[in-house]
Amino acid sequence: MMPINSMLPGALNWWNRIRAPRALWTDLLLIAVLVGLDVFARLLPHAPNFTPVAASALFAASVLRVRTLSLVVPIAGMVLGDAVHGFYDWRIMVAVYGALALPACAACLSSRLRRPGVIVPVMLASSLAFFLVTNFAVWAFGSMYAANAGGLVTCYVAALPFLKYTIVGDLVWAAALFGSLHLVQNILASAQVWRAEAIAVRVRS
Repeated sequence: MMPINSMLPGALNWWNRIRAPRALWTDLLLIAVLVGLDVFARLLPHAPNFTPVAASALFAASVLRVRTLSLVVPIAGMVLGDAVHGFYDWRIMVAVYGALALPACAACLSSRLRRPGVIVPVMLASSLAFFLVTNFAVWAFGSMYAANAGGLVTCYVAALPFLKYTIVGDLVWAAALFGSLHLVQNILASAQVWRAEAIAVRVRS
């Protein structure tokens, strides 16, 4: 039998490898909150496509320290929501999930797309990409439209009324998420200033 003292170094190395740093635990907590928001918002009554999934994907990629984890947010949010609503053609699901993950992918690949000034353009591009990709998938893999160019055009025309809800939803949820972050940052900054001033007063007295 291997002596206990010879097993301890290996056990400690194993523990150090699996122990997540505090930053990772913070990321995981934020992911859980965002996924919960996505699922909760999808389960509540809402206008078609008026959900926070795409906005939460961009938000996650903008604030998480491990940015690749941002892809978990839209995928997990959709899977859990669909587990309640019901799953459908897996090919269309792949298109939907991929289109909603695009903001996270884009923000992970380019730091420019994480700047506050491009949030609105990124969300608008995300809304249009979702419209084009998902409706193409509905035409290609569904049975509602003829398998020709006319059927594709008909599919896009039929989906146009839903596009406005996608755009408004993405912009409103992005404003809510990034606005809340800005508000929290300002409150924390003010609290630090107040604390520093209080300490300075005590020192002088």
